[in-house]
Amino acid sequence: MYLNCHTYYSLRYGTLSPKQLVEAAVRCGVRQMALTDINNCTAMPEFVQRCRQQGIKPVAGMEFRQNGRLLYIALAHNNEGFRHINAFRSKHNIEKKPLPPRFPVCAHSVAIYPFHGNRPLNPGPHEYTGIRPSELHHLRNRSPRHDPGKMVMLHPVSFGDDAGHQLHRHLRAIDHNSLLSRPASHNTAPPDQVMIRPKNLKQAYKGFPHIIRNTAMLLEQCDIGFDFHTFKNKKTFTGHPADDKSLLEKLSTDGLIRRYGKQNREALSRVQNELEIIHKLGFSAYFLITWDIIRYSMSRGFHHVGRGSGANSIVAYCLHITDVDPIELDLYFERFINPKRSTPPDFDIDYSWQERDQVLDYIFKRYGQAHTALLGTISTFHRRSALRELGKVYGLTKAEIDALTEGGHTARCITDRVTTQVLDVAQQLTGYPNLRSIHAGGVLVSEKPICYYSALDMPPKGMPVVQWDMYVAEELGFEKIDILSQRGIGHINECIRLVRENQGKDTDIHRMAHIKEDRQTKALLRKGETTGCFYVESPAMRGLIKKLGCNDYLGLVAASSIIRPGVSRSGMMQEYIRRTHQPEKTTYLHPVMEAQLKETHGVMVYQEDVIKVCHHFAGLDLADADVLRRAMSGKYRSTKEMQRLTGRFFEGCRAKGHPDSLAAEVWRQIESFAGYSFSKAHSASFAAESFQSLYLKAHYPLEFMTAVINNFGGFYRSEIYFHEAQRHGARIELPCINHSRYLNRICGKTIYIGFIHIRHLEHKTAEKICFERQENGPYSGLDDFIRRTGPGLEQLIILIRAMAFRFTDISKSKLLWQAHLLAGKEKNNNPRLFTITTRSFTLPEPETAPLLDAYDEMELLGFVVSMDPFDLLQTSFRGEIFAHNMRAHTGRTVRMLGRLVATKYVRTIKNEVMFFGCFIDCKGRFFDTVHFPDVCRAYPFRGNGIYLLKGEITCEFSQASMLVQKMARLAIKPDPRGPGGSAQHRAK
Repeated sequence: MYLNCHTYYSLRYGTLSPKQLVEAAVRCGVRQMALTDINNCTAMPEFVQRCRQQGIKPVAGMEFRQNGRLLYIALAHNNEGFRHINAFRSKHNIEKKPLPPRFPVCAHSVAIYPFHGNRPLNPGPHEYTGIRPSELHHLRNRSPRHDPGKMVMLHPVSFGDDAGHQLHRHLRAIDHNSLLSRPASHNTAPPDQVMIRPKNLKQAYKGFPHIIRNTAMLLEQCDIGFDFHTFKNKKTFTGHPADDKSLLEKLSTDGLIRRYGKQNREALSRVQNELEIIHKLGFSAYFLITWDIIRYSMSRGFHHVGRGSGANSIVAYCLHITDVDPIELDLYFERFINPKRSTPPDFDIDYSWQERDQVLDYIFKRYGQAHTALLGTISTFHRRSALRELGKVYGLTKAEIDALTEGGHTARCITDRVTTQVLDVAQQLTGYPNLRSIHAGGVLVSEKPICYYSALDMPPKGMPVVQWDMYVAEELGFEKIDILSQRGIGHINECIRLVRENQGKDTDIHRMAHIKEDRQTKALLRKGETTGCFYVESPAMRGLIKKLGCNDYLGLVAASSIIRPGVSRSGMMQEYIRRTHQPEKTTYLHPVMEAQLKETHGVMVYQEDVIKVCHHFAGLDLADADVLRRAMSGKYRSTKEMQRLTGRFFEGCRAKGHPDSLAAEVWRQIESFAGYSFSKAHSASFAAESFQSLYLKAHYPLEFMTAVINNFGGFYRSEIYFHEAQRHGARIELPCINHSRYLNRICGKTIYIGFIHIRHLEHKTAEKICFERQENGPYSGLDDFIRRTGPGLEQLIILIRAMAFRFTDISKSKLLWQAHLLAGKEKNNNPRLFTITTRSFTLPEPETAPLLDAYDEMELLGFVVSMDPFDLLQTSFRGEIFAHNMRAHTGRTVRMLGRLVATKYVRTIKNEVMFFGCFIDCKGRFFDTVHFPDVCRAYPFRGNGIYLLKGEITCEFSQASMLVQKMARLAIKPDPRGPGGSAQHRAK
């Protein structure tokens, strides 16, 4: 009897989860019902699955609203009708067109119009009018023109009880950004939209038996089902499975020869074994589609990194999907694909943020808009966001809302009743769906049109997105391909381009065998000179590398894994470092453990280590070992499966003759490691990209640092990267209208700061400067610049203050006087046919000083270029020791000066906050500090600047740091520009 049910995926309207809706139906004895969420089908797969489990017949539909007004409800007779409804919704989402007043029904769908709406005067065979119980009185004296055969019961379900209705009211107020006391009645559901027993619902319609019959007949005609057991991706790449098999074998064989040569028997055996599993499980097309994407991107010269568990596959390595050699790293294919995995595999492919969209565009055009979509995700309310939204609903001021989000019941100016109400509702809302969004990179390529499974949204990005997330995709059987973007690849791409432009050299960054053994690269790694390099530049990672004495690829793979929070918090990071320096003191429980874990000194660093121990020590096959590893890590945990595999583990140990006590201890270690271990394939992928970055920095440091700054994606602020470029011999020049571009430009060893770094300089102004200079040559002076670009006085003053006209050899202050005299006179920006001599004026010679320039640079760029930041200090003291000789003063309490680079906080066992700091000394070298909770409270960080630090020098595995006891940010010389604060004010 229920044709119009909502879940909480009717965003900011419904309050029931799909599970709660089905449970309510079970309690009320409902045997069939329709889910019709507003303008979406997000919950449909879960709803269908739960209904089938409870013996309820599910019906698929959608409620169509426009500007909050109900137009009609569409129901599907079957899956074809569901596709029709989704396609209709998708078309209007994609084309951004308003909905028509009439739903275009087909043979597989029906439309239900509200009684008090714009329903058709002459309804067709698949069109009905929905009558709510509260509207029945209108039918008692109705006109005979109303066809009784076209009316059905319409009792919407939106919440579970009165409390649900109150939550619904809050959601509607949030959605309309209105006060709770002033909701629009037509946008808020009445409190009777709850599920009741069908017999009670029928009682309300007892005087209209034909409406009850019509409703029953309509529900009888409708049904929906999904196959949750087969994969939904495009089934073939070539058009036939046998041809896919042949093509994949051919490509893998060719790649095998390129990667390993013709005589590598181990590689050949692994390729053949993987191909057999791939073909058997039906993943050939999935590999070929991914290969096709890689082939396209490589043909365009796009750099990519294939990472994730896909790097366990030698076939993926041979197809150039990844650059990680699974033989070199002893990676198991079963970690990626095995017959006993309950979830489909996925490839993670990283591109530069500048090129990712071009790759996505190719995928959509290659495989068709109807069959391709981005994966969605659901944004939920978090406590703070819920409190902020509810604060507005209750009419609180910004200060009151801030106090509420920070302090809860301690908020001032809020009555206890309101505070309690807001906090209570916020708790209820936490975790509720709020908005539909886009997954970070998931792409689906479907055999059937995507609309068989979901309607599509069209976000500003401009590519269709399914309305459910990766977990629903897994349930349905979709294998996503993650096309991701990251700045690290942008650094690599940009560096290669800059080297070609600045030095005329081409660099092949895919020669991994050569790069891994490059002496300069390994030396840079060993010294921890990793600033700007992907994944290894943070103070924590730099410190770990130096503690380990890491200087090769395998060492970096391990470091990339043990830096992860789980390993480091467990204490195993420290144990791994200790064993690295004292391998002779490492003991192993059994020779098998030594054979499998010798590379990591007996520490299970990787998820693959868990698989290896289970396989070699207990005799589990690799598929079962991976299933056990996944279960123990908390993913897809099944009590029944865990019991089976635990039994298999101990049975295998007994079969191999291991004592029960030894088996129990190995099991304990596996359990303790499995929860935080990291995929070795992931670490290897990260390490490969890190090595590529290190190689470029080792051989082309200035181009590399310029590329890092231009991509704005590193761990540090831009000024730190400019500092790093200076350390490697660069000459940093302030922006110049005759040399700078929008981004930073390198010429030889000179880096010109780009216009993008000048605060408040408009993009269109910067672009015009560059375009005009390219078309008509350099600017001869201020007058010429104004005549050709017409920047306006405000923009012109910004450029002068940024020293962009220093090539004129005219002082900045004098240029500012000239700007006021000249800028307002040039109204026509078109080039003149003849140069007109302008009248010159004799101006007083203004005062100039380096400190004036430094303050302008701080204001406009955010950092100082023309002088050393330490020279801005009022004190001449530079510290008792410096970063390079900290180790020589281990155990001493000393004073040091440091320019703050970065901070990181952690919580102690007592839930107190402590900090780790990173500073640069006056000689340009990094050093690290530790700030315990009592010091943090007494001497907190006061923002960026130069600090005087007093503390004890400690040294751990050759890595020195300061245990801070006192700290203060030092004062700098006062602004000579006076109270006005800027050269612009002084000029006026």
